[in-house]
Amino acid sequence: MGIVCPMGHDVETLWKGLLTGKSGIDKTTIFDASTFPSTFDAEVKDYNLADHIKTVALHKDSNRGSGFVLGAAAQACRQAGIDIETNEPKDGIDRQRLGIYLGAGEGSVDNDVFFAAIAEAWNTDNSEMDWEQWAKVAFGRMDPMYEFEQEPGMPAAHIALLTGARGPTRSCLTACAASTQATGEASMIIRAGDADIMIAGGAHSMIHPLGVTGFNRLTALSTRNDSPQTASRPFSASRDGFIIGEGAAVLILESLSSAEKRGANILAEVIGYGSSADAFRVTDMHEEGRGAVQAINAALADAGVGYEDIDYISAHGTSTMENDSVETKAIKAAFKDRAKLTPVSSVKSMLGHLIGAAGAAELITCVLAIRDNIIPATMNLNDPDPDLDLDYVPNEPRKVPVNIAMNESFGFGGQNNVVIVKKYEP
Repeated sequence: MGIVCPMGHDVETLWKGLLTGKSGIDKTTIFDASTFPSTFDAEVKDYNLADHIKTVALHKDSNRGSGFVLGAAAQACRQAGIDIETNEPKDGIDRQRLGIYLGAGEGSVDNDVFFAAIAEAWNTDNSEMDWEQWAKVAFGRMDPMYEFEQEPGMPAAHIALLTGARGPTRSCLTACAASTQATGEASMIIRAGDADIMIAGGAHSMIHPLGVTGFNRLTALSTRNDSPQTASRPFSASRDGFIIGEGAAVLILESLSSAEKRGANILAEVIGYGSSADAFRVTDMHEEGRGAVQAINAALADAGVGYEDIDYISAHGTSTMENDSVETKAIKAAFKDRAKLTPVSSVKSMLGHLIGAAGAAELITCVLAIRDNIIPATMNLNDPDPDLDLDYVPNEPRKVPVNIAMNESFGFGGQNNVVIVKKYEP
C-alpha cells in the first residue's frame, strides 16, 4: 500500500497521525481563498516527487493528482516487490498481466489564464462573450501539456510509464466513490482471470478556485473558518459540511496463487464488493439510503458473510447533515439488530475528504485496523446528534480484535460502492 495525503507522504505516517488524533486540515495556501466562504482545506504539504521515484523528468508535466499517485504507487510497488527502478524489470512479473485501475479526478485548469481569457473576451456593450477573442487569448497563453494533463485518464498513464504495466487499464470518475469502485472492480478483473496483479486506487485534487467554488455554491463545505482543525465533525449535531482535501492512495491487489508464487507479503484479503446507483438526485442521497443498503448487502453476499461478521465499518462519514444521517439509516437497515453493536468511524474527521482518492485511502486504514487490531476514532464528536445513535468510536481509537472490515463510499450522482476486507489466514 502507498499514500500521499494531508497527514503525510507514507502509510505509517498517516496511521500514526490518525491514532494520535492529528489533523491534516488548515488554512488554504494553494490559492488565495480569503474571499471564499471556506478559507481552509486539507492540503498535501511539502511534497517532493523526487523523494519517491528516480525518473522525475519523465513526469515533469504531471498535475498535482498525477504527482501524488506516482509517489503512492512507488511506495506500494516497493512493498509488493514490483520493480520500478529499471528499464528491464527483474521481478519476474509478466507486464501483460499487470494492470491498473484508478478512480482519478480531473486536473485543474490553468486558472489565471482561463479567467483572463474570460475577462478579456467579455463584451460589456451587449453583455455577451466574444468567443473568437477568448480563443485568441487562450491559444496564445495556455500550455498545451498543462491542459492535456487535466484528463482523468492521465494518472493511470503516468503509472503505466512508471511500472511498465501493460495489462487491463481502467479509469473511473464516480465522484467520491471512485477509488472504492476502482479497488472493487480491480479485484473482479483478477477474479475473472484477466490479470494477475492490479495497481488500484485513486488520485484527486480539487483545491482550486473552480473546485472550491462549486462545493461552496452547493453549501457542502464547512465554513467554520475560526477552527479548521475541528471543523470536520462527522455525526455531530454541529456538523456543517465537509472539508475538501487532496491526495492519492494505491493498493496492490493480486491473486493468491500469484502472490504465493512470488513470496509476496500478503496484508489482507479482499472478500467482497458491492455497487449500486441511487437513481435519485444528483447531489442528494435517497432519503432512506436505498442505494447504500443495496451496495452493502451486495458486498456481504459477494463476501459470503453476514452483517454480524463485520467487526468495523469505515464510514463515508463526510460531516454533512445529509450524508451522516442517511448513512446511519442505511447501516441500521442493513445491519438490523447488530447496527448499534458494530463500531463505525470516519477518518475524514482528521484527514478531510480526498474526493476521488478518499475510498482507497480509507480502505488502507481498514487494512491497518486489521493488522493492528485498533479502530481509528471519529474526532471532534463532542456533541452527538441525538438522531444518530450508532457506535461512532468518538475521539479515541479503540483497541479491539478486527478480523473483517467494511469500507463504504457514496458519491455525488448516486454512486454507492462497498469493499470488504478480511485478515489473511494462510
